[in-house]
Amino acid sequence: MSGNEPTRRRVLRGAAAAGVAGVAGCAGGSDAGGDATTTTAGSETEAESEAATGTEATGTPTRASTDGSVRHAQVKSPLELDPVVATDRPSLQVVWQVFEGLYAYDEGTELVPKLAVDEPEVNDDATRYVVEVEADARFQNGEPVTATDVAYSFRAPVEEGTENVSELEMIDAVSVVDESTVQFDLNYPFGPFRHTLAWPVVPRAEREADRAAFSTESAVGSGQFRLVEFAEGERVTLARWDDYWDEPVANLAELEFVPIEEPTTRVTAFRTGEVDVFTQLPPKLYGTVEGMSDASIYEAPGPAYFHLAFNCREGPTADARVREAVDYTFSMDQAVENFIEPTGVRQYSPLSRPMAEAWEMPVDEWERIPHDRDLDAAKALFDEADVPDDYEWRLIVPPDDKRENIAVSVGNGLQELGFDATVTRLDWGTFLENFNTGNEDDYNMYMYGMWSRVDPDDTYYMFARTEDVLGVTQGTYYDGAAVSDWLERARRTADREERQRLYERALTRVLEDRVHLPSYNLKNNNAVKEYVRDFAAHPVESFHYVSSHNNVSVER
Repeated sequence: MSGNEPTRRRVLRGAAAAGVAGVAGCAGGSDAGGDATTTTAGSETEAESEAATGTEATGTPTRASTDGSVRHAQVKSPLELDPVVATDRPSLQVVWQVFEGLYAYDEGTELVPKLAVDEPEVNDDATRYVVEVEADARFQNGEPVTATDVAYSFRAPVEEGTENVSELEMIDAVSVVDESTVQFDLNYPFGPFRHTLAWPVVPRAEREADRAAFSTESAVGSGQFRLVEFAEGERVTLARWDDYWDEPVANLAELEFVPIEEPTTRVTAFRTGEVDVFTQLPPKLYGTVEGMSDASIYEAPGPAYFHLAFNCREGPTADARVREAVDYTFSMDQAVENFIEPTGVRQYSPLSRPMAEAWEMPVDEWERIPHDRDLDAAKALFDEADVPDDYEWRLIVPPDDKRENIAVSVGNGLQELGFDATVTRLDWGTFLENFNTGNEDDYNMYMYGMWSRVDPDDTYYMFARTEDVLGVTQGTYYDGAAVSDWLERARRTADREERQRLYERALTRVLEDRVHLPSYNLKNNNAVKEYVRDFAAHPVESFHYVSSHNNVSVER
């Protein structure tokens, strides 16, 4: 997944030049963006060296040599540091260093108390959660973390109508029982609510004093790092909070995030030591980094789902036969092998393989649903659906080489059948204005990515027909009333067996209907210099600098 993926079901903003790519070739240039594993580097070939050094790290700020500091390159600049409104991945990667939730992730996807004293008290029908807040918890301005702050943090996104409303819509009321106790009453039993309780907590008084400033210059949390400077498009500088209320206090004195969008430039800056860590290795240069003798690659399974989505509202792709015909025009297996591996893996459903297996889904059955390339079969289905031979296909993609290359593979197959097909690469703002209109003139297909939590509930928002999703976070307009009903029922019960049954039924139906063609899941990978010790990749939060299981330091 790129730095501009929908995080927590939300699409991200970004900036790049709009352009059109012909389908005859592959894209080049920019690359938008379980347990962790580490790959230790080895020798490097001459060809790889040339690939990594061929582009100068133009515009990358020079690095101050300071003990106990790490400079981390992201694929995009953060946009805002207020967790009430932040939705994009780069922003959240910084937010997670400054803010904390009632609960925090361990080295995997299990939650442990953080600002909470212990596990929540839950009533019999799982519609009421009561949490006690740690008495010693403090914000970086010295003020205590209170139940009032917690309640405010959960109410604000809904009351302000932010893009994070869907994260919290299952909550009916948040009540302050006393200074250290908060009560959550839900509209219905919501199976993954424990993960919702990891929502970052902000100080009410500090944020309400100036919301705009809080998002850019005065963000205050309770985490191990405090904000020093945020210059959008240039850097975010964090410093260790020496008076951190809990353990461990960060080893690093300073942590700086810098955006380097061009993938080759990221690799070059890493090689020359201008950055110490960078996130999201480009597939073509993975071997280059793997071959560096002074670096390692840290990886964790990612929670993303990348796919080719169809306009099911207007145009030929509203017909399921046409969607199946498109599936025959190319080989998704081959496309993933060519353009994604080794930075990602083939995915056959909206659920990552680890999640699907944990929920005992019919993974083997789902793997048999997609077709391999068969142009004769595609032609027969196009003819059966009366698609005109002179139809002009429109595929749109965001500024991401990986997705563009897969869309080009589809376009090439359509052209071989005699159709006109255009793959249009849009800047993020334009893509977000067009991918969800449901208008045939805007798109027949689009390449999309969704970040999710560690529960199948997030699939609800890809296939629901509710007004809060159509035209917002998805542009398929799939008319699957039964599927929407099954997913809605699954999110309204805490019975895991019942949820599993409903999810299996719903997802099998949408895979057979080919609303999406599942494509790949990117690993959360990070290139790390050998002098950066105790770094940890993470399946949900990309990486951890300081946690219950690691504390990064620099040893030169």
